[in-house]
Amino acid sequence: MSLTAAALTLAACSSSSSSSTTTTSGSSSSGSSGAAVTATSFTRNFSAMASLKSVAAKGKGNITVILPDTVSSARYTEFDAPYLTKAFETAGLTKSQFTVENAQGSDSTQLTDAQTAITNGASVLVVDPLDSGVGKQIETYAKAHGVAVIDYDRLTLGGSRSYYVSFNNVQVGKLIGQGLVSCVSAWHVTKPNVLVMRGAPTDNNATLFAQGYDGVLSSYFSSGKWVKAGQPAGTWTPTVAETEFQQAYTADPKINAALVPNDENAAPIITYLKSLHIQPKTFPITGQDATLQGLQNILSGYQCGTAYKPIYLEAQAAAALALYLRAGEKPPSGLVNGTTADTVSNTQVPSVLLTPEWVTPANMAATVIKDNFVPASQLCTGLSSACAAAGIKA
Repeated sequence: MSLTAAALTLAACSSSSSSSTTTTSGSSSSGSSGAAVTATSFTRNFSAMASLKSVAAKGKGNITVILPDTVSSARYTEFDAPYLTKAFETAGLTKSQFTVENAQGSDSTQLTDAQTAITNGASVLVVDPLDSGVGKQIETYAKAHGVAVIDYDRLTLGGSRSYYVSFNNVQVGKLIGQGLVSCVSAWHVTKPNVLVMRGAPTDNNATLFAQGYDGVLSSYFSSGKWVKAGQPAGTWTPTVAETEFQQAYTADPKINAALVPNDENAAPIITYLKSLHIQPKTFPITGQDATLQGLQNILSGYQCGTAYKPIYLEAQAAAALALYLRAGEKPPSGLVNGTTADTVSNTQVPSVLLTPEWVTPANMAATVIKDNFVPASQLCTGLSSACAAAGIKA
């Protein structure tokens, strides 16, 4: 997975609305503590979190965040954990009132972490589940102990959480699909023969991403303008993604483009293509999460773009929601701005949905660089000419 993701007014572009996220408009009415926070309140300077100090002061118990791993995306360590910490501290919580943990890719660790947190006095859990299986176990245990759960970034299918916080993931996929279409045209790829890759089948986000990009690409395949070369099983493990790609490319050397759902999976594929002496701007590859390597691959002409999900937005939204639940208050309707379908339990989950962006050299300076998501000095190492052309000053 890799490292997206973000208040939306965009409809899901897909063949099945049952798996989509939906944004609804809501008033910016505040909870009883007086804070008027909406899904669009959050900024780079975290000022909205400071307005929630009265809510934080009212709350009881601890908030525990349990992130999934450090392999599927570097974002969890580099961004989610520090941003969540900053959000809680800006709202006035002390280090004894919240914890941010990482399950290191282990279902059993994630479950144990949740149980231990509840034993130690957590009143709210914010969980990015490794998969829906462990997510359901955590949510069942939490519900039995009167503890509220917020699904963070990934939805637990069949779960019993109270809320979900994420980017509009169908829109993330739509951006990836549209990015591939634009890139195929800009790079003058004739007779596109496209390998359509996916994230892990156990991750509902991967399903939603695919729903978005399949909706964009379907007409190109059905019309015969493009050929769909294949669709591997899917994974968020970069080495497995590379193997999937190599097997498909060996079987069909006419493949000349690949929809890849994140930067982490794209990176080894691009390295492999370079080893075959594929030239820049000839073999479109997509991505997501705006990783340093992904952005460098974009500048060097080996990746079309990346779906950027400003994680500081998601972290603040989750922290704000958790603070309201900890205080026993109903979150403002302007914060909970949509719903997401849980297709297993057939329920609509109240959601905070945030806006993703498609990043290319044309807007890199105004997005990831302006957000300090990556340091320009690191990004531009060995790429000074490309950075200068993109208006990025190292």
